[in-house]
Amino acid sequence: MSKEIEKILLEMGLNARKSSQSLALASTQQKNESLTNMANSIDRGTKKILEANNLDIKKAKENNISKSFLDRLILNDERIKSMSDGLRAIEKLKDPVGQQIARWKRPNGLDIERIRTPLGVIAVIYESRPNVTADAGALCIKAGNAVILRGGSESYHSSSAIYNFLKEGLIQSNLPEHSIQIIPTTDRSAVGYLLSGLDNSIDVVVPRGGKSLVERVQNEAKIPVFGHLEGICHLYVDKDADIEKAINITINAKMRRTGICGAAETLLIDEDKASDFLPKLNKALKESGCEVRGCERSTELLNNIILAKPSDWDTEYLDSIISIKIVKGISGAIDHINKHSTNHTDSIITENNNTAEIFLKGIDSAIVMHNTSTQFADGGEFGMGAEIGIATGKFHARGPVGVEQLTTFKYIVRGSGQVRS
Repeated sequence: MSKEIEKILLEMGLNARKSSQSLALASTQQKNESLTNMANSIDRGTKKILEANNLDIKKAKENNISKSFLDRLILNDERIKSMSDGLRAIEKLKDPVGQQIARWKRPNGLDIERIRTPLGVIAVIYESRPNVTADAGALCIKAGNAVILRGGSESYHSSSAIYNFLKEGLIQSNLPEHSIQIIPTTDRSAVGYLLSGLDNSIDVVVPRGGKSLVERVQNEAKIPVFGHLEGICHLYVDKDADIEKAINITINAKMRRTGICGAAETLLIDEDKASDFLPKLNKALKESGCEVRGCERSTELLNNIILAKPSDWDTEYLDSIISIKIVKGISGAIDHINKHSTNHTDSIITENNNTAEIFLKGIDSAIVMHNTSTQFADGGEFGMGAEIGIATGKFHARGPVGVEQLTTFKYIVRGSGQVRS
């Protein structure tokens, strides 16, 4: 079976490489037309996608998966419409391919230009969220890349159904049908073959899922990786924070969707604000169904919360749980975050702009915020149409990985007969 999977994947790699060469030359109009056709196909196929999703949900419930995991898996009319709307939003984005980044002339007359070009072939490995199938496929096409998708076994039927409608849109637009491919098996050995690079067919891999998946990809991949291990996102409530604003932001950042990587996991509170703010916040958190764990000083102010363990400061709950720590001012907050951060998203709540600037400069995360919810850490909310994932590394792509991040660049040098002495 593994030899058969290897054969299938190697053929997929070759087809992807051939398709990427055509996509690199495709016009903006042709790529945009394919995205519109994909969106229309998904709209028409809503019933079939929901039927496929019901198969995945039934199996997931039989396996007693967590509530947050199930939330990421479930599709409905609204989520499918959001998926097709996302494709149309990507279609409206400026085409990054061929975009001039810089241009200058040398004293010897050489004209040098740096322009954006596609990365080539991208592999995307993801778990429970079937909507990633559409987001990743569309973003790669817009940026002129071919893509090989490997969805999780728990979302296999849903992702396969969505893929079929993406493929339909490609064919209608006369783009290579292998521009988007999905691995047709749930066998785990397929991931290993994919991470080998498929005989240099793949240029970069993007893992989107839990810590174990990303850790495996980063450890085994023989090709560059865009990804993040965890999203331990922090909120810091400064002494100059507006209490009502801070409560609203905290509840949204933690409880809007607890299972996404932009959900807040740790709340830091300035010691000068704690006695006034913490009882009100705790009441709101409890009413929203959130379990509260706090440092020793927090438990002195509140007798109905759980004493946090040292491990809580390094835990991505992805659940209705938040850990609270009282710190000594902005310096205490920055020290804690930089010690426990996964460099994903961190936010300060304050009406003092000077303090905010200290935080924004002092925190070395991919996304740093002021007076807003960490749940805005999302490519769609950033105006990118969608995202393949959030990258927390420091090379090339960082933060939401959208169309521009799915390109590299090359230099074009024009001369008039110059030779080097």
